[in-house]
Amino acid sequence: MRTTIGLTAIAAAATLALTACGGSSTSGNPPANAPAGQGGDVTVTLTADGCQPSPTSISSGAVNFKVSNKDAGAISEAELLSGGQMLGEQENLTPGLDGGFSLELAKGDYQIYCPGAKQEKWDFHVTGDAAKSWKDNPTLVTATTEYGKWIVDQVNQLVTGTQAFADAVKAGDIAKAGVAYGQARVFYEKVEPVAEIWGDLDLNIDGRLDDFDNAADFKGFHKIEQAIFETKKLDGMGPVADELVKNVTSLQQLVTKAAYQPAEIANGATELVDEIQKTKVTGEEERYSHIDLLDFKANLDGSMEAFTVLLPALQKSAPDLAKTVQDRDAAVEAALKPYEQSPGYLDTGYVDYSTVSKDQQKVLSQAVNALGEAMSQVAAKVTQ
Repeated sequence: MRTTIGLTAIAAAATLALTACGGSSTSGNPPANAPAGQGGDVTVTLTADGCQPSPTSISSGAVNFKVSNKDAGAISEAELLSGGQMLGEQENLTPGLDGGFSLELAKGDYQIYCPGAKQEKWDFHVTGDAAKSWKDNPTLVTATTEYGKWIVDQVNQLVTGTQAFADAVKAGDIAKAGVAYGQARVFYEKVEPVAEIWGDLDLNIDGRLDDFDNAADFKGFHKIEQAIFETKKLDGMGPVADELVKNVTSLQQLVTKAAYQPAEIANGATELVDEIQKTKVTGEEERYSHIDLLDFKANLDGSMEAFTVLLPALQKSAPDLAKTVQDRDAAVEAALKPYEQSPGYLDTGYVDYSTVSKDQQKVLSQAVNALGEAMSQVAAKVTQ
């Protein structure tokens, strides 16, 4: 779980925003690099004052947002909003770092949002009708369909696993609940970018204690994790478990209505690699249970599933990049392999992450960082 709403608009509501975004037609000329209906590049520089996009208006089509943090120590992300709905983002940019995301955007009024800046929201406009769409490419249509089916399957398994976890919690079986915890979470970690677009749903399922303004509001997987592994008591956890089941069931209902675009899927792949770097390698995510390596592998599997459905198209547009991603994924798998164990800590197939030294974590981090750098280029290539 990230401390901000996640990735991209991989949902029916978001797709509607992309294809028929509310708001009137806007004025302004598209930049020189963006012929009518062909999108283009937008630069967003994070500073203490804000994140004004350049240009502030662009032609509809495939739009690549290039985000950099110039000197904003307290600002680390930029999001694209439409009617309050987050469509795409780049986060975790400390001063001196660059990143970005790509989307196919329709005519309408949007905003660039950088939480914590002096001016947090900046207007951004998309004009005209796109000259072409990914929907004209059968390979990409197939990719989005396959990804949608996979997401539904994973969330169905999440619901089943979470119900089993909740049953163990309510039965007061702390040992069984400890094992069932990881068995349920693995499915959430594969699809987390999808959950993050629906308001507080991700927070209520996967929020950590410091993600809540009021500690009394702490709930979800990690609230029960704390009870199992830190306080070692399940008193009062029954209602928390029931609410968790309710929330993952809501996610199950939402994903059955979801629609996807290729750039969003690619952005999701990058976000999952970023998740490994930010919250798994650091041990932040599973601070009580230390099953971080299980989450690590789930994030990696979710990222590579997204990449795999896009691979046929990417091999045509950028075969060298496709090979680079595959090679760097293999390097991450190799870095992870020494920590495999059967049946492993809490039946996860891995060692207790608290036994992994800082030097060993650095090796994992370097491999993940290299994969993330390559994966971050995929979205722009599949929109070409």
